[in-house]
Amino acid sequence: MPDDQHTPATHDIGGLPRFHCTPVEHDEAPPDAFGKKVDALRQVLAQKKLMTVDELRRGIESIPEGEYFALGYYERWLRSIAGLMVEKGLVAKDVLE
Repeated sequence: MPDDQHTPATHDIGGLPRFHCTPVEHDEAPPDAFGKKVDALRQVLAQKKLMTVDELRRGIESIPEGEYFALGYYERWLRSIAGLMVEKGLVAKDVLE
């Protein structure tokens, strides 16, 4: 498909007109307790070879736009991790609901 017909994914917002010329928000604050727990979970799953960073990214990028922008940074990570664990059959979906 030619580039001029490319439909961007939710995370792929760089070329959208509504995001042109807006200041970049810098978040220099360290993660809060929730963010640290989610990152620790990610690290453990990676060490146990249950999840890769590429899988985490794929999960984050597949979150529908309305949900993506309603979630915080580490909430997106957790949504992705939960989805991956269900996808791999390591966690039952009903346990997460």
